[in-house]
Amino acid sequence: MSESQAPQVQKTSLLRSSSIVSVMTLLSRVLGLARDVIVAQYFGARADAFFVAFKIPNFFRRLFAEGAFSVAFVPVLTEYRSQRSLDEVRLLVSRVSGMLGMVLLAVTCAAMLGADYLPWIFSPGFRSDPEKFALTGDLLAITFPYLFFISLTAFASSVLNAYGRFAIPAFTPVILNVTLIAATLFFTDHFVEPLYALAWGVFFAGLFQMLFQLPFVARQRLLVMPTVKRGDEGVQRIGTLMVPALFGVSVSQINLLLDTLLASFLEDGSVSWLYYSDRLNNLPLGVFAIAIGVVILPALSGKHADKDAAAFSRTLDWAVRMVFLIATPAALALVLLAMPLMATIFYYGEVTAYDVGKMMLSLQAYAVGLLAFMMIKVMAPGYYARQDTKTPVRIGIQAMAVNMLLNIALVYPLQHAGLALATSLAAYFNLFMLYRGLRKAGVYEPQPGWLRFLVILVLANAALSAVAVWLMGSPEAWLEWQATARISWMSLIVGAGILVYFTVLILAGLRLRHIRGELF
Repeated sequence: MSESQAPQVQKTSLLRSSSIVSVMTLLSRVLGLARDVIVAQYFGARADAFFVAFKIPNFFRRLFAEGAFSVAFVPVLTEYRSQRSLDEVRLLVSRVSGMLGMVLLAVTCAAMLGADYLPWIFSPGFRSDPEKFALTGDLLAITFPYLFFISLTAFASSVLNAYGRFAIPAFTPVILNVTLIAATLFFTDHFVEPLYALAWGVFFAGLFQMLFQLPFVARQRLLVMPTVKRGDEGVQRIGTLMVPALFGVSVSQINLLLDTLLASFLEDGSVSWLYYSDRLNNLPLGVFAIAIGVVILPALSGKHADKDAAAFSRTLDWAVRMVFLIATPAALALVLLAMPLMATIFYYGEVTAYDVGKMMLSLQAYAVGLLAFMMIKVMAPGYYARQDTKTPVRIGIQAMAVNMLLNIALVYPLQHAGLALATSLAAYFNLFMLYRGLRKAGVYEPQPGWLRFLVILVLANAALSAVAVWLMGSPEAWLEWQATARISWMSLIVGAGILVYFTVLILAGLRLRHIRGELF
């Protein structure tokens, strides 16, 4: 194979891996959406206590496991895999899992013992409703062990991702959604407080996900007994990288948690409105951006280990273009179709028309930042693959400060939607700083053809927007339709929008080879 052909094969491999992860993640996200619809039908906006009890361990999961830990562990494991023996890799996995498990166990036990006090920190606004405040603490005592189970699941996922086994980690969240759906449908009647069924569903979902991945780790000959040894070189390197990454990779999660805290002081139902709109906004984020980020982190780590700066830059540029290709139409669709989407998905059972209107506002505010949320997922690996976690932490702290200032400025006039908009605007600040840092470091150089690519995107998105607005009609009218009519017409709009978008892309000159990485 000639030198000129090598990058093409590499990009095709990345595209294939990203597609596999996206398909598996799509399955999980669709089931997650079904889960949220069912929970909304059963509880409406009354599930605030559960959402806080679920969000807190989820926040720590993203902070420790999928966030800081994975971006510190995968580059080091990739280096060990390429430069050391299998026995040394197994020893690293053993010692890292032992140290991680010990820390997680301590944090989980401390949180369970202090569960009654955590709502004072994360949802202080609930104090005006003593019953809801106490219920939140009780639910937290049940849900917090999820952190232990799911963090070890994320550890196993990192091992599999480092070895190019992306499908199983991407499929694993399906178990969470299936378990919570089953808990809602079949076990709520067995509890005096039905929300306890959801809390126990979270507990067992974490356990099931961890057990599911172990056989696949064993196939890689990396299912080893955890051990603890202080002073291990690999563990120390991961710990050194992980500490600053706790902030750098999880800024958006911290911002969302701050939104929950402030929302607890607002109108009853605000936490639920933000949760449902954030979940819908996260559908394209999880299916595409996170999938691309997961795939390119080990690829970029390998390029850095091989000292191939040109390939590193090309890989990052490919990821950025893929995000633009998906994020721009997704964001436009969420903004334009916010009311019909919320009515189609959530306007059932306990959800009122008033709830739908409030969800619409926060969905539009979150959608404004969708491009930034997705871009951060592919820009950040440009730092972590080079084992630079200090620069993102500086940027992350600045972005948190911007977010808090915007929260204060926007929460009074816009209420819960102001919190969502502040998070979106702060994400653009975060993105700009990450991009500027990569350019200044000389590790990312946009490839030729960007101007033509952007012109094509503008044309395709303009056509998509016109079709969506034309077919949507009056947004408020959707609240008067029957469920079957809403679902059928929304399916038509989505199908027509996708068809028009990709038709214009093709007519304007975009080809599959460009998506694979070939330049215009």
